Amino acid sequence: MSSHHPIDPARRGALKCLAFGGLGTVFMLAGGVLMPVELALAADGKTPAAAMGTPLFLQISDTHIGFNKEANPDVAGTLKQTIEFVNAMPRKPALTIHTGDITHLSKASEFDLAAQLMSGLSITELHTVPGEHDVTDGPGAEYFRRFGQASDNRGYYSFDHQGVHFVGLVNVMHFKPNGLGGLGDEQLAWLENDLKGRSSSTPIVVFAHMPMWTIYEPWGWGTGDAGAAMSYLKRFGSVTVLNGHIHQIVSKVEGNITFHTARSTAYPQPSAGNGEGPGPLKVASDQLPRMLGVTSISIAQHPLKATLADVTLV
Repeated sequence: MSSHHPIDPARRGALKCLAFGGLGTVFMLAGGVLMPVELALAADGKTPAAAMGTPLFLQISDTHIGFNKEANPDVAGTLKQTIEFVNAMPRKPALTIHTGDITHLSKASEFDLAAQLMSGLSITELHTVPGEHDVTDGPGAEYFRRFGQASDNRGYYSFDHQGVHFVGLVNVMHFKPNGLGGLGDEQLAWLENDLKGRSSSTPIVVFAHMPMWTIYEPWGWGTGDAGAAMSYLKRFGSVTVLNGHIHQIVSKVEGNITFHTARSTAYPQPSAGNGEGPGPLKVASDQLPRMLGVTSISIAQHPLKATLADVTLV
């Protein structure tokens, strides 16, 4: 399937810039250990994914459909641009993971527009977890009506794909002091049971909206009970934890666990501790696309290696 929006020559040039112009954080998985390396772009204009192996999945986050303030009055437009980029990839991953804040105010009309836009993705298998903006009504009725089936309306669930075990967690329903996210005892017990009996050599990908480590507690950038979840994951040789929420890239490696937050497709936020607090950050219009983007994860089986790469909209 191709994009629903024809791409003119100028747009094709922009897509080429999007695909090849932004250097991002890259990790190579070798022997179960993720190591940061420099992302080298091919001089002949071929995509990094083509050289690094078959893409496994794409992460999109914080689309905030319905937002219309100065920081980005056209979030639908930047999501369309993102989708056009994905559809132009010569090797497309089989899965798309959305790490929350699909909408800005949880309105039915916002979910409708988000669904309409994302239906243009040529990657048709979509997995989601809610962000706090998707459950502003408390129980998240609109979110669960549309995305609840995979998790029996709990929000958290797991699935397997190409030998990788994926775990979607919800940390926006039970907030801790200072606004930190929370998983809750029931979800933690489910996670412990879900991981029991799985080989420690199984690659694990965990995805949730709020960071699964404390980046900046005064702004609530973390998950208060994430330590319990991490204790269940430490025995696995390769664990990748993907989050959104903060609209910028922050990464760390702790033993066998790599943590990585993604850019938004809607608007940036200030870095931790800068400015009056978290929230939409207005930048010059020509700078905005440099602060928006997606994350692509590729995997090669022989020899086993994976890459995690971020690309921006310019």
